[in-house]
Amino acid sequence: MTDNNTDTAATTDIRSDVQAILDRPTAQVLVIGGGINGVGTFRDLALQGVDVILVERNDFISGASAASSHMIHGGVRYLENGEFRLVRESVQERNRLMKLAPHYVKPLPTTIPIFSTFSGILSAPLRLLTHKQGGKTKERGALLIKLGLTGYDSFSRDGGTVPRHEFKGHKKSMQKFPKLRDSVKYTARYFDAAVENPERLALDIVGDGRAAGKTGVDGKARSANYVEAIGDSEGGVLLRDTVSGTEFTVKADVIVNTSGPWTDLTNKALGKQTSYMGGTKGSHIVLDNPELYKACAGGEIFFENNDGRIVLIYPLNGRVLVGTTDIDADPSEPSVCTEEEVDYFFKLVSHVFPTIAVDRSQIVYRYSGIRPLPKHDDTAPGFVSRDYRIEQTVFSGDENTPVLSLVGGKWTTWRALSEHLTNETLALLKKTRSVSTETLQIGGGVGFPQTDSATKAWVSEHSAGLTPQRTAQLLKRYGTKASAVIAYINERPDDAPMVSLPDYSTAEIDYLVANEYVVHLTDVVLRRTIVAFVGGLTQPVFDELSTIIGTQLGWSAEALADERSRAVKDLDFFHGLKLEAKAPTPAKQKA
Repeated sequence: MTDNNTDTAATTDIRSDVQAILDRPTAQVLVIGGGINGVGTFRDLALQGVDVILVERNDFISGASAASSHMIHGGVRYLENGEFRLVRESVQERNRLMKLAPHYVKPLPTTIPIFSTFSGILSAPLRLLTHKQGGKTKERGALLIKLGLTGYDSFSRDGGTVPRHEFKGHKKSMQKFPKLRDSVKYTARYFDAAVENPERLALDIVGDGRAAGKTGVDGKARSANYVEAIGDSEGGVLLRDTVSGTEFTVKADVIVNTSGPWTDLTNKALGKQTSYMGGTKGSHIVLDNPELYKACAGGEIFFENNDGRIVLIYPLNGRVLVGTTDIDADPSEPSVCTEEEVDYFFKLVSHVFPTIAVDRSQIVYRYSGIRPLPKHDDTAPGFVSRDYRIEQTVFSGDENTPVLSLVGGKWTTWRALSEHLTNETLALLKKTRSVSTETLQIGGGVGFPQTDSATKAWVSEHSAGLTPQRTAQLLKRYGTKASAVIAYINERPDDAPMVSLPDYSTAEIDYLVANEYVVHLTDVVLRRTIVAFVGGLTQPVFDELSTIIGTQLGWSAEALADERSRAVKDLDFFHGLKLEAKAPTPAKQKA
């Protein structure tokens, strides 16, 4: 994460993505904000042949969208808030994304441990009517959860995309989860979906938008990360490339503000005071705890704590994700996972798995973000609507230019939300939709094999120059876009596994840098790969990646030192990762 000041630049050259905008600084639509809803809207507009520009002040998917619980879920608890439309849409989109992005979105068995039968049955109707907590919050009992999951199943009927829920009593629950608190009365099991690498899914969406723009009838799509909107100028939006410091103006017929929790701050920069947003902070920790990983029995443990907050204990990428908090937050302040939140997470784990020891030495990664929720006054954070709406104002620089501001939204509904936002934009442009995204597969999900036999056939067909094991690894990592990575690697006879990170090769990292809009070191370690997330960012890995990325981007020794310092500072402050900024002294060669 960076502030509004110009970054310590690794290079002062104008990047090609920025130059493409400078060469033609006009568009039908300017989308400000490259989170999941911004990139989704960019893609949808590009598919309609709209001349569209997307800018993001940091890296794509580096703000609120990077702080998700890695779930694509229907939101069973939203039923208690009376948000039936949102639950229906969320379930439909969950089912759809498992088909459109099968390389990253997978079915997720989810278990709710239940410690009472009737708890919450009296207070639930009050919450439904008032959206406020009524008295002391209690964990939901079996009867209330049964009612909720039955309603949830009714929204899930989609040709058997996921199984219906099931209940087990104490004995069978303990057989399945022997480490559970022995006072458990029941467990309820249902299915949602996991998105194992949300940042990579979002990069696929950006790539699809750019590819669609190249063949669009009415124009082409352009996008640039590390470009921020800072004001109005000559009837257009004043932008700044935070890498080179270059400022320039873009004029558009419609401005779409998808800045998430920073929507009001963006509107203020553009000269309009709004007060739409009232986000809450959600933090997570990632644990290296094999006993806890095994205790989850291959699925997520999900329940509501006594304070009304949602709790998840989730085996992911060989680690265990624990979250989440729900605390009112100021979007103008950095969001970090505090020690108090860590203590809270440990209590949650012990509440469900009392015999499993967890401590700070097991934390390999931590992160925090602000949910883009609407202003909610006295409504408790956990009961704020997760639905979305679109507000229309006019641009202060030219009152003939409408501004559409997105309020709310979440990962699960990004496609439907983008469709809604695109339709409103098309109406303002007096255009009609020409392409539906309802059945359009995404990125590496196109042609992705979904059976063992189909996977073996794909690997066999694409393994020229690589071992079948390496090809299968790349298929899992990039979906069918692995074919482009494989072709790139095969053009490099000098390619070799990284010394410190042998699961990756030097050519693979070069491919990411050359083709996926990499500007800073953290772009690779946090979003193009899951190296940091799983605790793999050791000092040797950091040093080797720095060298590979710096060479590919042509950084001088001074620029490389600046990049290392920037990365170390951000990784420590936001994620608790301790690294040395000073590059190691090269070993003296023997005569």
